[in-house]
Amino acid sequence: MPKKGPETHHVVPAPSGGWNVKRGGGQRATSHHDTKREAVSAGRQVSRNQGTELRIHNLDGRIRDSDSHGRDPNPPRG
Repeated sequence: MPKKGPETHHVVPAPSGGWNVKRGGGQRATSHHDTKREAVSAGRQVSRNQGTELRIHNLDGRIRDSDSHGRDPNPPRG
């Protein structure tokens, strides 16, 4: 089951339009962006700096993609 706590950041659609980057479990957005591309770029930077997982959501709220920038519990083999 994916983590949803403070060890994650999420790129999610904003209720008023655009896209937000949020810390897992947080209420307020870390940053707001007009396009998903800008939000993903900003989210990756924050996630790398803080060593967290980045979850990228679709408009319907479902997770589309995930990037690991911290201690990956399931690292790739080889």
